[in-house]
Amino acid sequence: MNLHAVGVVYRKELTEWLRDRRTLISTVLVPLLAFPILISGMISLSTVLIGSAKKEVPKIMIIHGEDSPGVVDALRANKDVEVVAYADNWKDQISDKQIRAAVEIPEGFQASLDKGTPQTIQIHYYEGEIKSEFGAEHVEKSLKAYRDDLVKKRLEAKNLPDSLIAPFDTKQHNVAPPEKVGGSTIGSMIGYMVIILSMTGAIYPAIDLTAGEKERGTMETILSSPVSRLDLVLGKFLLVFSASLTTAILSVTSMGLSFAYMGHALSNSANASGAGIHMNLGLTSVVAVFLMALPLSVLFSAVLMTVALFAKTYKEAQSYLTPMTFIVVIPAVASVLPGVELNPKLALIPILNTSLVCKEIITGTYHWGSIATIFASTCVYAAIAIFIAVRTFQRESVLFRS
Repeated sequence: MNLHAVGVVYRKELTEWLRDRRTLISTVLVPLLAFPILISGMISLSTVLIGSAKKEVPKIMIIHGEDSPGVVDALRANKDVEVVAYADNWKDQISDKQIRAAVEIPEGFQASLDKGTPQTIQIHYYEGEIKSEFGAEHVEKSLKAYRDDLVKKRLEAKNLPDSLIAPFDTKQHNVAPPEKVGGSTIGSMIGYMVIILSMTGAIYPAIDLTAGEKERGTMETILSSPVSRLDLVLGKFLLVFSASLTTAILSVTSMGLSFAYMGHALSNSANASGAGIHMNLGLTSVVAVFLMALPLSVLFSAVLMTVALFAKTYKEAQSYLTPMTFIVVIPAVASVLPGVELNPKLALIPILNTSLVCKEIITGTYHWGSIATIFASTCVYAAIAIFIAVRTFQRESVLFRS
């Protein structure tokens, strides 16, 4: 291997890369703007949607209840809901969002209460629809208040204290630091975004330096130069790696600044109870995430360049690499799923291990054994990918496909 020759190839490819507006957009602008736009957009949208849902007075429908005026009157007296006239198509109205919930009171409900026979009132709603869930919540609170009032009256009639209703209280207390709570909330998303952007930054340079060279007819010219095939591959690889690395650096930097700003803004706007997302994404966490993404960028660069080399045109290479995006997304997004935690087995699965360890790092948890295993295993995968890339470049049947 001739380091000078590798440097010459790298400088040549770097000069051409900097002139390509398309690759600069995917490598620089996208990672710089992705996190601020994503975070501010999600916060703004969720704030607007939840605020709008809370302000709306949900329409509800009462099913039956003609023989139980007490509970019906309690529901009608609730100013947080609007009771509408009964209709046989109440299920369709809930699904079509014309009403938010329906309360089904069993026949003979009032008589059963007087006899002490327990009954069940069903609250029908649209699961997953936030306004319907708020409507069902208002109905449930109203029914619980009616139930408690009924029990209190029965206790008073027998000269018994109200404390019999609730002989003790329970209260949940969070012992985890606010930074860990905030990190676990969005830490998995950070790892996912860093992985996706690292791959995105390497796609276009990998295509341009392989299939793009073939399509332009410059591959033969480069191969005829007095540079060994190994030096040529490494020079091209370093350029693709630089693009992926630049994307990773910019995305991590943008991520740190964005969450530092958003965390500060959310802390200032939190209510007196201290609610809100608290983030403490310091320099140590940012550097650690970057170091864990480093061997993954090497792996992406080598794999993408190898796959793209099999294509004859730029468009064909894109069709090859598009399915690979889904292959990367599946393990990367798996860390966002609840219950998926880092363990020795998952520490050996590429992409998924990096996503999981980034999530741990954001929460301030450093399992050094797992970190070492993930870093070492990813380096091994990257070395294998580079070896395959070099061997692929030495195959004339691949370089000159017709």
